[in-house]
Amino acid sequence: MSEDDFPYEGKEETENEETPYLTFDVTTYPSDLTFQVLVDMWKSKDIIIPEYQRNFVWNQKQASLLIDSFLTGLPVPQLFFYRDGNDQYQVIDGQQRLTSIIYYMEGYFGPEKPNGTRKTFRLSGLDEKAPWSGKSYLELAPKYQRRLRSSVIRVMNVQQLKPGNDGSSAYYIFQRLNTGGTRLSSQEIRNVVYRGPFNDGLKALNRDKNWRKLIGKSDEDRRQKDTELILRIFALSFYRSDYKKPLTEFLNKSISSNKNSSSSSTFDFDFLFQRATKMAYETFGEKAFFPRGRLNVATLDSVMSVLIRNYDELDLPNLSHNWKQLQLDEKFIERTTTNTTDEKTVQLRIRSVLKYLSSKPYEDDDYVSAR
Repeated sequence: MSEDDFPYEGKEETENEETPYLTFDVTTYPSDLTFQVLVDMWKSKDIIIPEYQRNFVWNQKQASLLIDSFLTGLPVPQLFFYRDGNDQYQVIDGQQRLTSIIYYMEGYFGPEKPNGTRKTFRLSGLDEKAPWSGKSYLELAPKYQRRLRSSVIRVMNVQQLKPGNDGSSAYYIFQRLNTGGTRLSSQEIRNVVYRGPFNDGLKALNRDKNWRKLIGKSDEDRRQKDTELILRIFALSFYRSDYKKPLTEFLNKSISSNKNSSSSSTFDFDFLFQRATKMAYETFGEKAFFPRGRLNVATLDSVMSVLIRNYDELDLPNLSHNWKQLQLDEKFIERTTTNTTDEKTVQLRIRSVLKYLSSKPYEDDDYVSAR
């Protein structure tokens, strides 16, 4: 099993969801930007590297060959920017090329080290006959400095016009541009499209000690599938009656509606989540959501959403006993193992949890939306 794999029951079902039919009004337009303009935009933070992007991974020879291409007049692939609601340009494609340009113009290769030092960026791995071989930008002859400052790279800009202000098209643009390599996880993309206080709060909650024990993974998942599970619990806690397939789109709408609010102020979710994880761990045990050796997300999302949303009506004195009875319920087992993202199945398994854990009477088989 790779270190990036986070195995759980239902993972395949959610990852293989059909892409929803959606339409957008999106405009694309090219711009030819000089090195000098790119550097100025970078310094002004008009260009940003989204969180989902991997770190700079090119070595100095790769970066040097790119600079050499501009100096010798060879063509270079275009960059791809997404213009967001803040009029900032998110780098969708071309991060390694852009970063190499910035580094060379700044004079240093790579970010600053913890001790405060940086490596001087001198062009390496080139034919020694080249007049710029082995030289930093400041060591270039003035005419080559001018050539680089005025060198142009084509940028394809994308901006969403409708629906307005939600950035939802960016989700699909990012996803489809990255299908050739390691496909980005849904949550990695949300870090860009829906970045803000609420998403930051989800990542903070992901470090909750009881949560880490309940999902059986001490280290945070590098693909952020564990953070997505918290978003899933949030959405089913407060928007369960609105749930419709596909699950991915339901989660997108939930985070979009709250992205500018902190998780602590949104239904007091920080407190409610941490109270629920503590209760689940202490009452149901560390392996509560591992009925067959793997994390069962359908059990996790239904139980946790009830502990969060319906806490005041829980049958607290009999909670442990009723939990054991719920685990034996054949209907609940079926609803947490088969067609787990179907609308009816989601509502009915939450009803099953309410039937056993609540002190109020709930009918099990009536297909009515949970409150």
